[in-house]
Amino acid sequence: SDEILRLMGRRYTVNDYLTLVDKLRAKMPNIALTTDIIVGFPNETEEQFLKTLEVVDKVNYASAFTFIYSPRSGTPAARMVDNISDEVKSERFNRLKKLVDKQTADDAKKYLDQELYILVDGASKKDRTVLSGYTESDKVVHFKGPRSLIGTIVKVKIIEARTFALKGELISAAN
Repeated sequence: SDEILRLMGRRYTVNDYLTLVDKLRAKMPNIALTTDIIVGFPNETEEQFLKTLEVVDKVNYASAFTFIYSPRSGTPAARMVDNISDEVKSERFNRLKKLVDKQTADDAKKYLDQELYILVDGASKKDRTVLSGYTESDKVVHFKGPRSLIGTIVKVKIIEARTFALKGELISAAN
């Protein structure tokens, strides 16, 4: 909500933010947006929290890092009375996480059966024949292949959509 953004020292409003999202999506319809979200900031009301859920629902993030507020020394918020109970913070966090996890899982499904270029950044610690890399939209993809592909761009067909990573099959090294 605008009130919590102001308390957090942000210099923008919800409308400013949503306008920016609309501009980004107009230029890049397939853009993958991510964010960090804090719940339980001092003085946050249920209505203000519901506004956070509304924004998350509107933006439909590819993923989000969610946190329960905790004071950090040296910040203005650390001097505020932390008047939100741990139980309320946890309950709000769980509601937010449920929405974000659904959006992340739904976003992953759109990659099924697609052939994507992947920048291979390393091998799995558990299975050295499994490599991992990233799509242009920063999705993690795991696939089997030789370690010699590390540092290259390869084409991979996505065969399984998981919430936090995709599973693929190597098609070819990119040109």
